[in-house]
Amino acid sequence: MADVDRIPIIKMGEFLLVSIQVDMHDRLAMTLQDDLTASIVRHRARGVLIDISSLEIVDSFIGRMLGNIAAMSRVLDAETVVVGMRPAVAITLVELGMSLPGVRTALTVERAMEMLRASVRAAAPIAPVDDGPVPD
Repeated sequence: MADVDRIPIIKMGEFLLVSIQVDMHDRLAMTLQDDLTASIVRHRARGVLIDISSLEIVDSFIGRMLGNIAAMSRVLDAETVVVGMRPAVAITLVELGMSLPGVRTALTVERAMEMLRASVRAAAPIAPVDDGPVPD
């Protein structure tokens, strides 16, 4: 039986997808934060896409949680993109004075995936250059 007090986290290659389809309350937001950070580590995810298109209202606590998730993801070497923010939600966040530093946004899932892929490519390690033996 599915746990109704958890938001599903879907692994898509090197990314995690979270689609919030229920009204967020504080306890659910905290559970999502814990589950998501554990999933980033377990799957070695490089990016997180959070779809909030179903959310009609975001209060200051949920806004802070999105910012915290993005910050924690960054510390764990994963980028976060929030997608599907409704105009009313954006207006509310700005009116609450929440700039959500570090939270990248996109209007569509496709654009968010492009942003995550570009971020992973940009962070790819550069192969060392072999200039031959080092002189004594």
